Amino acid sequence: MSKVSRHPSIVAPTVVEDRAINAAAKADPDAQPLTAEQLKAMVPMRSLRGRPKSAHPKQLVSVRYSAEVLAYFKATGEGWQSRMDGVLREYVARQSRRT
Repeated sequence: MSKVSRHPSIVAPTVVEDRAINAAAKADPDAQPLTAEQLKAMVPMRSLRGRPKSAHPKQLVSVRYSAEVLAYFKATGEGWQSRMDGVLREYVARQSRRT
């Protein structure tokens, strides 16, 4: 079995080394510290994940459909619920034009 530790110890820099590291970082024009405005504008990464929030979010409802209707839409493959929504939206638009 190897004598190398799987968890190497972390050695913190000395005060002198830390000052030298900070001075070198501040001297680098590509690595300047962030301004207060830049820090304020930052957002957590997890808030950027996923889909953007919709201006018109859909509502969750419980509806019962006949087996034939569900079988038809499910047979059309993935996205069947969106297609079903589209058909219902077309129906609503046609009915709205009649009145």
